[in-house]
Amino acid sequence: MELIPAIDLLGGRVVRLHKGEYAAATEYSADPVAVALGFAEAGAARLHVVDLDGARGEPSEHPAIIRQIVERAPLAVQVGGGIRDRDTAVRWLEAGAARVVLGTVAVRRPEVAAALCADHPAGVVVAIDARGEEVAVDGWRESGGVSVRALAERAAGWGAAAILYTDIERDGTGEGPAVERTAALQRDVAPTVIASGGIGALAHLVALRDAGVRAAVCGRALYEGAFTLAEGLERLRGAP
Repeated sequence: MELIPAIDLLGGRVVRLHKGEYAAATEYSADPVAVALGFAEAGAARLHVVDLDGARGEPSEHPAIIRQIVERAPLAVQVGGGIRDRDTAVRWLEAGAARVVLGTVAVRRPEVAAALCADHPAGVVVAIDARGEEVAVDGWRESGGVSVRALAERAAGWGAAAILYTDIERDGTGEGPAVERTAALQRDVAPTVIASGGIGALAHLVALRDAGVRAAVCGRALYEGAFTLAEGLERLRGAP
């Protein structure tokens, strides 16, 4: 199973939210580029970067920071947050991002997401941010009016490279990921389903792997020392 460290950006700093609440953000670093380089040194192959200001449609200084990460870190960077039109997505791919993550646009403008998947079959991740069985959009503040299953099936039909499945109620809690829901989703669709939300221990990674989940994004557990990225990678390579 692939372990992908996460960098969430808010006000120019590396943070993690708790259950998607911006008011409950915890700051971890004022130097996002250094954090990215540290993950690369620890053995990461891919990095998940989210512009939280952009995700809720606010002015953002993060594109310049993310470009530095893409240019300087020897990582396959997937970029999300505020990518709501074709031109923005293509600019990120042309700037060197390995993937773009489409959330709100996949719900509000599915024709845009479908066309991007067709034109960049290895370069699009569809984000499914779930509150129960419903998908949330606009920085997790609004209901998208579509079910998790329906959006996953659409993403698979479009040919998305991956689906990022986040259980919002678990996000940032460290209480454990939605193992069974993520594994069930993976069994039903062809794209890789990336687990996100709730990872707080090495045992959580093993549980995802053993359930058949192919990839997981992890943030707070790494920042707060529950385990290191190197320890996580080693555990996933070894026996339970």
